[in-house]
Amino acid sequence: WDPFNVDLHRLAVPPEFDRLKALFNGAVFRAAGDIQHFRVVLVSTETNEQQHTWAIARVYSTETAIWGDRISTPLPSKLPIKSHMYFNMGVLVGHSLYWLFNDRSTKTLLLDGILEFDLEKQILAVKPVPVGIPKENMCRFQVMRAEGGGLGILFLSNFSAQLWKVETDCDGAASWVLGRTVELDKLLSIDSRKKRKWHQNIEGFAEYNNVLLLRTPTDLFMIQLEPLQFKKVSKTKKWARYHPFESVYAAGERALVVDMMELNFCTIHKMIDQMDMLL
Repeated sequence: WDPFNVDLHRLAVPPEFDRLKALFNGAVFRAAGDIQHFRVVLVSTETNEQQHTWAIARVYSTETAIWGDRISTPLPSKLPIKSHMYFNMGVLVGHSLYWLFNDRSTKTLLLDGILEFDLEKQILAVKPVPVGIPKENMCRFQVMRAEGGGLGILFLSNFSAQLWKVETDCDGAASWVLGRTVELDKLLSIDSRKKRKWHQNIEGFAEYNNVLLLRTPTDLFMIQLEPLQFKKVSKTKKWARYHPFESVYAAGERALVVDMMELNFCTIHKMIDQMDMLL
């Protein structure tokens, strides 16, 4: 759905993506160097006859108007048989799409790993998450483009946001390192009397500008990570869902992109207000 041009596309979902059997998620992106066509990637899980759980993916192209072949990779063996996986928002970093995932069959929000779909090689892979950080709440994590490029993860820890990134040493070994920490209590001027009841969740993420939509018990904030700044969008809506919408302009017009994105967040929120009134 393109809300600016009122352009809506409906796609028939492939039969192996059955929400009654397993949750699935997806991402939309434009084909490189092409302003006419876009692609949709769906990811989910399935358990084969040998009782092994696999991540699966298929790609749809508006150029051919068909779904591509099924792509799969085994999930970590530590996960239980017939795992019910949940994937969060997909983010494009370089030439790959990434999703954080967890096993819902354990009835927890424990973060289990990162699913990578390489758009050029058309392969799926599972990557580990940073070691040594609490992984009990998926709503406090967001995969993102790290500062300086490459894969990164944002982790909300109490009253701060930790920005982790993948670095490669001289031997080619990749590992997670903590890059920067943003003190949210100081940025958002949180009253010390409210800290005891204060908690936050990630409600949306605009990947091209690294802008975070953060929900607190009372307010909804939009936080831009580079450069660091914030804006209060509205009061928190208990049952609302938020979808960031970014318009892509030339690199020299970065400020215009951010301004338009702020407008889109507010517009969608006003639409939700109107829907609440109708209900």
